[in-house]
Amino acid sequence: MNKQQIKETLNPLFFHGIAHRGLHNKDYTENGLLAFSNALNHQLAIELDVHLTKDNQLIVCHDSELKRTTGKEGIIENLTVKQIKENYQLLDKEKVPTFQEVLSLIKEQVPIVVELKVYQKNYTPLAKRLREELKGVINKSNFMLISFDPRALLPFKKSGYVRSLLVAKSHEYTYMFRHLFESVDLEYVLFKEKRIQDYHKKHLVNTWTIENQKTLDYVFPYTDMVTFQNMDYESVQDKFNK
Repeated sequence: MNKQQIKETLNPLFFHGIAHRGLHNKDYTENGLLAFSNALNHQLAIELDVHLTKDNQLIVCHDSELKRTTGKEGIIENLTVKQIKENYQLLDKEKVPTFQEVLSLIKEQVPIVVELKVYQKNYTPLAKRLREELKGVINKSNFMLISFDPRALLPFKKSGYVRSLLVAKSHEYTYMFRHLFESVDLEYVLFKEKRIQDYHKKHLVNTWTIENQKTLDYVFPYTDMVTFQNMDYESVQDKFNK
């Protein structure tokens, strides 16, 4: 499919700002149900991260290490869901959510970007589990799948989901794999390069993580979507509604 065809397969809300780890703030911890509810209440697409637990379930959290968002040490991949639920809570006092809990909350009312977080090369079982948990999806246009590890996205070829390869400045070499996927998701500092700016003309591009109006204005000509945090969501929506 060409760029326009790919865009037409996606929920239009993806193109009006994606709330990074939910619409979090000092009261709502990132990747928590309160942050996701906040995004839902404002009709914002959300981005979240999934990890594979010791008992082959998906927990939503950015880091493998739980310390930053719970205050208590522990590696998700070394723990069961039961252990996480019983022994950890987010800084906003909510439980660390499972992916299924987020799906039950959102009910496809807003679209979701799902980042597959690979840990110690577990990309195959991680992808397999995500495929299983997405079986109940009603409309695949409500989901995009992203990862820094292209191997986590390859099993979803011809699955009907739009896949986007995450590329960071620190690991820019992965950009060579861009043609294997429907889209790329670029760290905004990469737009300093002319070849990156031009890529957007024929290919679907998202950028992360936008945190102020100046950066938003800078990336706007070179991207179709933005993932943002710590800034007024209305300013993001206004930019893409002009």
